[in-house]
Amino acid sequence: MGRKPSVATLAALCLTMRATGAHPTALRQASPAEFYSARQIGSVVELNDNRNNTSVSILPTLGNLTVEMKVKGHNVLRFPFNSAGEYKGGSGSIGIPFLAPWADRLDEQAFYANGTRYAFDMDLGNVRGANPIHGFLTSAPDWAVVEARADGQSAWVTSRLDFFKHPSWMRQFPFAHTIEMTHRIRDGVLEVDTRIDNLSMEPMPVAVGFHPFFQLTDSPRDEWTISVAARTHWPVSEAKMPSGVTQPIEKFFANPAAVQLAPIELDDVFSDLVRDSNGEATMSVTGRTQRLDVVLGANYRAVVIYAPKPAAGQDAAARNFICIEPVAAIINALNLAHKGVYKELQSIAPGGYWQERFRIRPSGF
Repeated sequence: MGRKPSVATLAALCLTMRATGAHPTALRQASPAEFYSARQIGSVVELNDNRNNTSVSILPTLGNLTVEMKVKGHNVLRFPFNSAGEYKGGSGSIGIPFLAPWADRLDEQAFYANGTRYAFDMDLGNVRGANPIHGFLTSAPDWAVVEARADGQSAWVTSRLDFFKHPSWMRQFPFAHTIEMTHRIRDGVLEVDTRIDNLSMEPMPVAVGFHPFFQLTDSPRDEWTISVAARTHWPVSEAKMPSGVTQPIEKFFANPAAVQLAPIELDDVFSDLVRDSNGEATMSVTGRTQRLDVVLGANYRAVVIYAPKPAAGQDAAARNFICIEPVAAIINALNLAHKGVYKELQSIAPGGYWQERFRIRPSGF
């Protein structure tokens, strides 16, 4: 809630009104609703938290992509463009892409669900590669804005995607469903809430996720420290696939609470997350003074951390980011679950739904 004006402020305003002839009913404090605003400008939806000087920009017509989260003028998301309106698509290493109907990689051009193997139709062109990655919705133009509003507590936009209406999508992933996503900003924190409703007659596996590209502006990547709230590390092959063998995280990080990025690069998956009394797990990246906490709800069962180092001859700025990815399941979960290797794959009963959120909490700006 907003602060009430002081007695001194009220007195000064009353004197001003007497001098100008203003009516006493003109006296008011700022409405709490003015602390937050939501507006749509062309293809961009902008949410503002004016009290905390934080804004978020989303492009529903490009995969419902979050392209900016500005904290006191600092964009904490990698976005090498002058404005959200300038971006027309093409670059995948920006913002917060949504990965569905599966996140990360599969070990073949097919997936398993309910004991059935579903082979992709590669001629459709929406699934590519020997190891298909990140689904095919990252740039989907079909998200519809349900509402964009603000009140005294927050500003939000809710968007909806009717997956079942697209035959080429259903051919690849034959589970009719809808996805509803709400981006909400309150108290300087961005919340992203996702709900998936299963309209099909069979249980629908859930292996979705997000791929945020975070950046800090007070220091370069090699000065950052990360904290990984997990107990288990899944080593991956050269093809970046988990074999099924796991190890305690301490075998990988000597101190998971304070990992220096400078000497390492990461493209790794972690599970058995360390959770608080609310069932949430918090990962963080810290620079000189700036910090981002990524808070995962209970149905995000794993986290993928991607922090590559610049290739030889590559500008260091090109890799000045870290991805802390909330995922509902580990890499290749659909196929590893069929093999009995992965035990935590979630599914949605016919007529049921899956729902979860994650939050981005900045500090030190």
